[in-house]
Amino acid sequence: MTAAAMIERDETRLLDGRVVCFQPRRGYRSAIDPILMQATVPARPGDRVLDLGCGAGAAALCLAHRVAGVAVTGLDIQEPLIDLARDSAAANGMTDTAKFVAGDLLALPDGIGPGAFDHVMANPPFQKAGTSRPSPDPVKALATVEGQAELADWVQAAARLVRDGGTVTFIHHGGRGDELADLMAASLGSIILQPVQGKPEDGRPGRIIAQGIKGGAAEMRRPAPLVLHDPGGGFTAATDRILRGYANIVLNTA
Repeated sequence: MTAAAMIERDETRLLDGRVVCFQPRRGYRSAIDPILMQATVPARPGDRVLDLGCGAGAAALCLAHRVAGVAVTGLDIQEPLIDLARDSAAANGMTDTAKFVAGDLLALPDGIGPGAFDHVMANPPFQKAGTSRPSPDPVKALATVEGQAELADWVQAAARLVRDGGTVTFIHHGGRGDELADLMAASLGSIILQPVQGKPEDGRPGRIIAQGIKGGAAEMRRPAPLVLHDPGGGFTAATDRILRGYANIVLNTA
């Protein structure tokens, strides 16, 4: 019996029902962040993409569906989530295009080396260790609170693994946007910070999507926020198209 088989799971349908993703029924579950992140990666057919800290594989699976011919690798330290991601890849007929590997970004496994990827994306834990009480669910705790790998380690690993001219894309808590920007500027270039906020009247973004080009030379830019909800509380038409997989988020980092 695999580790995933010991987790009570359910089946989530993503991108308007076209992508199957198995997730733990309780504890850690992907929300819309992986969908927004992968929609921002400017991958093309034939590109190699790494999902660093892939969890149950939601972002990797959606990207593999969105871009025909792309090769996606997901890496996560939690073997039970990797097992779920592999089962999802099989259910989607993606075993040749979406590979999932259990491993630690601080001690990378064989086959994941410097400059091996055209794009790297990551949705790391939002909370610093010691700043809040972690979830009693161990899988959720590891996914939401930084462990031995801090945010700087995530950024440095992503920058090392992407090729020159390739992109690194992070989605993170809006309150850590400046910290993330400084870390990415030290390792990459041509940084763009896309604020994401719930409603137009929200004072601060709840999320930040940050993308940089390795070796890029453009200045750091911050466009107008991406607003998720209309005044009635539903998703805006533009957001709905992104979440259903019929539109991308285009960030011009050149």
